[in-house]
Amino acid sequence: MSFSKAVDLLRLAQMAASRRGGVSLGDICEEFGVSHRTAQRMTEAMELVFANVTTSDAEDRRKYWRLEAPPPERLQARQETAIEALEIAARSARDQSRLRHAQALDDLRDGLMARLTPRDAFRTEADAEAVLAGLGHVMRPGPTVAMRPELTDAVIEALRGPFRLRIIYGSADAAPRVVEPHGLLLGHRSYLVARQPARSETILNFRMDRVFVAEVMDESFTFTSGFVLEDYAAKAFGVYQDPAQYGEVIWRFAPEAAERAAEFRFHPTQVLELQEDGSLIVRFKAAGWLEMAWHLYQWGDKVEVIAPAGLRALVEGYRRPDFDALP
Repeated sequence: MSFSKAVDLLRLAQMAASRRGGVSLGDICEEFGVSHRTAQRMTEAMELVFANVTTSDAEDRRKYWRLEAPPPERLQARQETAIEALEIAARSARDQSRLRHAQALDDLRDGLMARLTPRDAFRTEADAEAVLAGLGHVMRPGPTVAMRPELTDAVIEALRGPFRLRIIYGSADAAPRVVEPHGLLLGHRSYLVARQPARSETILNFRMDRVFVAEVMDESFTFTSGFVLEDYAAKAFGVYQDPAQYGEVIWRFAPEAAERAAEFRFHPTQVLELQEDGSLIVRFKAAGWLEMAWHLYQWGDKVEVIAPAGLRALVEGYRRPDFDALP
């Protein structure tokens, strides 16, 4: 058996041990990019090497292979990538004040480290630290708002229920509000997405940096029918939600800016259309003209707003021709 085939066999054994229902030939073909016949050979090799392989036939009439116990520790692959991924995720969770999630990720990392021999653990930790030291973030101007961990934990706990939240919002002496949380939008400025029944059935955004108190109530509620946080967020170009502004947005980038603009993800629903003259049309549906205008300014006169008319009027007269570089 070649070295590469041995590595693939170990990967297959780990898949068969970690998936509750086991793995099918289709799973193997997709994971390893191999033919049906090669997948059959891999299962035969796994049955030959490991004594604890079982098979079962599922309701979908497919055969599944499962390893009843994971391979011995000495056969497990090195954990550098997993350790790095967990530490990066934990770092991100701490930056967003999701301390409970950060602690859970740290516990997973420690569990992986505990399974290694002292020699391998030392090497893995050193390698992970070297990679993490070489990772940085490109700084962008913007607000640096630190969320309070107790508020984030309260929102996450309420979403699990789901339970209503009693919040003090706007100022420390404001009257309490009872809201029904539907999600948490994380970014340079984070927002609690919630419904305030006493006000209306409309979904609203509450800035987390303006929430002074958040208490989970012992009262459950039902999510708005059909609500999907990802779809809701996509209705805005940035964060601002305005049904009156929501509609089709069409921008035309000049030929000299088309290649650069094609690299951008302006919106999750965007459609790019390259024109015969080399220009690029970008289409999507969203609201938030002011946030769009802030972004469009940096493109100078290399972008033209075709629709909507309100946005076109907002940027008229501010398309400069003297910028030395594109975004």
